[in-house]
Amino acid sequence: MSNGQALNFSSVYEEFYNKILHYLKRLVGEFEAEEVAQTVFEKISRNLNSFKGDSKLSTWIYRVATNTALDRLKSQSFKYSFAGPLAPLPMNLPEAEKPGSNISRRLVPPDNKVIQNEMSECVREFVDRLPPDYRTIIALKDFEGLTNKEIAEVLEISIDSAKIRLHRARKQLKESLAAGCDF
Repeated sequence: MSNGQALNFSSVYEEFYNKILHYLKRLVGEFEAEEVAQTVFEKISRNLNSFKGDSKLSTWIYRVATNTALDRLKSQSFKYSFAGPLAPLPMNLPEAEKPGSNISRRLVPPDNKVIQNEMSECVREFVDRLPPDYRTIIALKDFEGLTNKEIAEVLEISIDSAKIRLHRARKQLKESLAAGCDF
């Protein structure tokens, strides 16, 4: 969507819904993502006319999604639901690692495939158990591919703070993996 186009909700929804749903699955889990996505796009619909263009539209949308997801993660009903902090989240596997991929069958011997699946599952569990702020920054950087500047804008923090938070999140994940995953 170019800046010259007038913003209308249907085009914003069409362009961003699947991206935001995928992102939310990483933050709140498969079971909650659809409901949170609906809330996100209700907020976008109500506030689209007030979007001033101070940041990129995508950055603003990710900010709305992030804040909505963090509110959901902090809610009491979420903490005690099946979708809470220990629920599994899907990982974004490269094409060669996706189950059923022809590339996967050609490149990975069966024994290695079992090991890869176990590693992915273990890593996924530890990412899921990170505090929401750390899980969010890892999802934005490593899964959504945002730059440090974009992450800072989404989270409304300085670029230096974003870098520090990302470093700490990766450090905690690395320590957790070293202590808890046995490959």
